[in-house]
Amino acid sequence: MNPRAVVVSGSGRYADPWHPFADTSARIAGVLRGAGFEVEIDERVDARLADVGECELLVVNVGFPDPADEAADAATRAGLLAYLATGRPLLVSHVSSTSFPAMPEWEGVLGGVWVRGTTFHPEYGPSHVEVVDGRHPITAGVADFELLDERYTALRVSPDVHVLAQHTLDGVAHPLLWTHGYGTARVVYDALGHDAASYESPEHRQLLGRAALWLVAPGSTP
Repeated sequence: MNPRAVVVSGSGRYADPWHPFADTSARIAGVLRGAGFEVEIDERVDARLADVGECELLVVNVGFPDPADEAADAATRAGLLAYLATGRPLLVSHVSSTSFPAMPEWEGVLGGVWVRGTTFHPEYGPSHVEVVDGRHPITAGVADFELLDERYTALRVSPDVHVLAQHTLDGVAHPLLWTHGYGTARVVYDALGHDAASYESPEHRQLLGRAALWLVAPGSTP
């Protein structure tokens, strides 16, 4: 039986004017299906995260929740933590590093976050991605590559993450793809994926598909 993935896609209060979540979630789902997953896309962000249900992989592709909703925020936090407590893996995309302000554990789950007033990105456009670890199963054999995207810069990143890819700005390296562990759960964060153009990159698609397979592989460790 193929592993089952749920892609939770930004809509409602988790949507914003800058990120076409329906398009990017469809692209993520296509990559996962190509890697052998059965995929469900769910735009009921709070409801699904409060009760993830049966799946082998949870994918989060959402924005900052506006407006706040105390009851929904509490249920979402509880559901995400309950999912992770089962040891099941999490794949997190792009602007989701700004999400869940009512979940103080989110930074520890992800291994890094967008910090308002500090984190930024250069203008959207051609972006050079440097592969850092050429031996990890996700990045093995993948050379540095170019794609159209945003390059997140000055994220607050834990020293405990395993950086797989980065970009360099003014001589300073900034992680873009990493693995992390939260309890027994494996986590991958992919800072790329601003819009559908990002997934036109064969290298990005390859990394994403490999990340999903690595996350569900028995015995994988960050």
